[in-house]
Amino acid sequence: MRLAGHTLGTPNHTVPQAIKLFRAAGLDAAEVIYQDGYTSGLPQGDRRAAKEALRAAEDEGLPIIGLTPYTTAINALDENEWRDGVDEFRGAIETAHLLGADRVRVYAGSWHPGDGDHARRWVRLREALQTLAPEAEQAGVRLCVENHFGTMTQTAAETAALVREVAHPAVRVLYDQANLTFTHDETFEQAFDVQGELIGHVHVKDLVFTDSSAAFRATETARVNASERSVRSKVIGSGVLPWPEILAALLRQGYDDLLSIEYEYRWHPQDLPNPEDGFRESAAALRGMLSDLTEVQEAR
Repeated sequence: MRLAGHTLGTPNHTVPQAIKLFRAAGLDAAEVIYQDGYTSGLPQGDRRAAKEALRAAEDEGLPIIGLTPYTTAINALDENEWRDGVDEFRGAIETAHLLGADRVRVYAGSWHPGDGDHARRWVRLREALQTLAPEAEQAGVRLCVENHFGTMTQTAAETAALVREVAHPAVRVLYDQANLTFTHDETFEQAFDVQGELIGHVHVKDLVFTDSSAAFRATETARVNASERSVRSKVIGSGVLPWPEILAALLRQGYDDLLSIEYEYRWHPQDLPNPEDGFRESAAALRGMLSDLTEVQEAR
């Protein structure tokens, strides 16, 4: 497996600077945020910024493998809003193709406590992905729907159901066990049971609970508001996520692709070491786990 750095962890670096940091930390690739107004992201539709990032990636020998947009309007009931969301994703697909990236993160619309019209919004979400999937396939890009709070696929079961309903090979699951853990949804064993064969990308991060009995609630989508948090972010290997077992399950499932380190320094810098140290430590921890797994397999 190759390791990628995610620019969520480099909020004070430009994309070229983040790519240099990832190379120095011993990583193999980069996943880049696609969002206006973020220092370590690519503005929507800005081909010049994308080409600058591509040059930096080529200079460092560290490819950009994926984009992370924050679009949530693809389950909107208003037709104009829905079309704008679909068009935003088209822009992400086009930019990914320009960069040679083969995956784009998908938020499954927006869904929060108190929202209504679930069935209608689910249909709009499915229609958006069925519209975009052939275009993504043509561009050599897969759309990876994340297990993520504040969307219609918070759980592994919901994510798998959506991907199966879309029924297109260019739409896969973005597996994020840390998200499933702090929302008190599926364990990693349960997640693999329902979505394992659908996984097309993986985010890796770690955490500890500050109150494991607190019911999960989030009124935002991109992050959990500080007043609603019952966890602290941690460097991979120093939290509660059983990453050696999860990596072994991924390998058993046949996933031998990228692991993207989603270091949450943008949202929770108070929890974490600086990105230079945090990415290096996370990469070392993951490589150690993968090495141990290789030794076990060779000994059998």
